[in-house]
Parts: sequence; C-alpha cells; structure tokens
Amino acid sequence: MKTILLVKTSSLGDVIHNLPVAGDLRAHFPEAEIHWVAEEAFAPMLALHPAVSRVIPVALRRWRKTFWRRDACREIAAFWADLRQARYDAVLDTQGLLKSALLARCARGPRHGHGRGSAREAVAALFYQHTAAVERNLHAVQRNRLLAARCLGYTPSAAVDYGLRVPQFVPPWPPAGPYAVLLHGTSAAAKLWPEAAWKELGRRLAAEQGLTCLLPWGNGAEQARSRRLAASIPQAIVPPALGLAELAGMLSGCRIAVGVDTGPTHLAAAVGAPTVGIYCATDPRATGLLAETPHVNVGGKGAAPDVDDILAGALSLLRPWPGSSSDPP
Repeated sequence: MKTILLVKTSSLGDVIHNLPVAGDLRAHFPEAEIHWVAEEAFAPMLALHPAVSRVIPVALRRWRKTFWRRDACREIAAFWADLRQARYDAVLDTQGLLKSALLARCARGPRHGHGRGSAREAVAALFYQHTAAVERNLHAVQRNRLLAARCLGYTPSAAVDYGLRVPQFVPPWPPAGPYAVLLHGTSAAAKLWPEAAWKELGRRLAAEQGLTCLLPWGNGAEQARSRRLAASIPQAIVPPALGLAELAGMLSGCRIAVGVDTGPTHLAAAVGAPTVGIYCATDPRATGLLAETPHVNVGGKGAAPDVDDILAGALSLLRPWPGSSSDPP
C-alpha cells in the first residue's frame, strides 16, 4: 500500500482522537504516504505528526456561510483539484458523517468507513465501498483505531501514541517558574465548569504549589473569561492569541494542565502533559482523556466535580519542575 488518505475534518478533539491511526498506519505500512483531509484550522497541528506527509485543508465551516461568493468558489475548486491530485490505495473516513463521506467520495481510490450500524450518521455508509462494524460503546480513540485496522487488515498495538513532535515554545511572556495551564473554554455551555470553581482552583495552585496559572483562550468570550479569572488568581497570565502549534508547545512544558471536555484538554494529554479532565455533561468512558502519559478524568454526565476533587487529581499527577530537587506531592 503506497498512499492512504485519512478523512477526519473536525472537531479538534475528534481530530486528536484520530492521531493514533496515523501512527498505526506508519507502523504497518512503513513505505506508505499518509495524507489527511481536515479543517484548515487544524492543519498546523497535523503538521507536527511525522507520519502525515501531506495535509489537505478544507474549509467547510467557512464555505457553508459563503459558498455563493466568487472567492469561496475559487477555494472550493482549488480544494477539489488538490484532493483529486493523487490516486489512493485506500481512502479511510473514520468520522462517519455525511459530510465526511461526501469528501471521501470525491477522492480517487477505494473508500473505507463505518458500516450502517456503527457510523455516527447511518447514511454515510452508503458512500463507502468497504465497511467494518465497530462497537459503539468503545472510546473514540479505540473506535478509530479498530475501524482502520479492520478495514485495512492489521492488528493495532495496545499502546496509544498520538505521535506529535512538538517544538520548544519560548514566548516573550513566559512565567519565571513552574506553571499550570487552565483550559476553561468550550463551545458547549453544558461542559463549562463554574468560574468560581476555576478561581478557587487557581488560587490554591498558586498558594499551595507555587504555580503560575496560564489562561489561554480561543475567542472573545473566552478571552473575557480568562481576564476575569486572572483578576482573582495571583500572578495569573492571560497569553495572547495562540495557534495550535504554539498551544501544544505551551502545554508540553507545563507542570499540570486542567481542562473541561474540549479539544485543547485532549491536546494537553496528547503532547504528554499531566492532565486532569473535568467532565460535567459528557461520559469520559466515551470521550475522556486516553493516553499513556499521566492523566485522570473527574466527574461525568450530570455529575460536575468540585474543587477538592480536581485539586486531588492534580496533586496526584504533578511532575517535578526542571531543576527542582523535590518530588511531586
């Protein structure tokens, strides 16, 4: 097998959950070129995976609002030409949605994906030439890996490797010592953790562990929340806007990351940061943190954790700061 196309366009967490597939494919087809169709915002992160030789960015989120405009039409035509440039030995859609199945249908090569019983949208299965059934009660990472393995005929290893190679990130605003990253932002209101809880957690991490709390953000509402939280947490820093590669670098150097069920929290675990996942509205058995590096999922659907629960999880994972002679608590 010489060329393989992965189709997993969004969201950030879903794309991260598909990263181990790229490593599996490299392990079992070491000579193959692996290409990936993903939303344009995620291309810089995918470029950090050494097994992914080419990212084909798509802009469905933008185009659905402006598809009638001339510039959008030119972009769509350019994407079509880019997608059709290569003929693939396998086109693998692990997303299982109508939109992703249609993108797979546009590519040149045998199409693989979920069967009707396991696709997120059953109609997607109509667009594949080869399908496999994958149990629905598995974690998203396991589902992606099993689908690829069953479609392409190999057995994945037990270890979960996200494969990202993150360059060192040295911003002009770094904290002088060890830092925690608090990832409070999410597009789903039900997944939010109360601001009062974030403030208490940040104050205790600062006072009891000597950690500077960094509060990254992804949009205007999150930036405003970061500023409100920072006003109540001693020495907290609100960074400027960060790209995904920069965020990955910042996360890889932290002593602890704490976040709600959102893409950046999964990114933290993927780059090896000790990570606490806060679950308020989703089931961590399906989409919780899953990594070989230290992590813990706290809470669950309709069972938001309190500050003591999160702090206990964080203290169990704290890694030593370079140059420190003390062990983590």
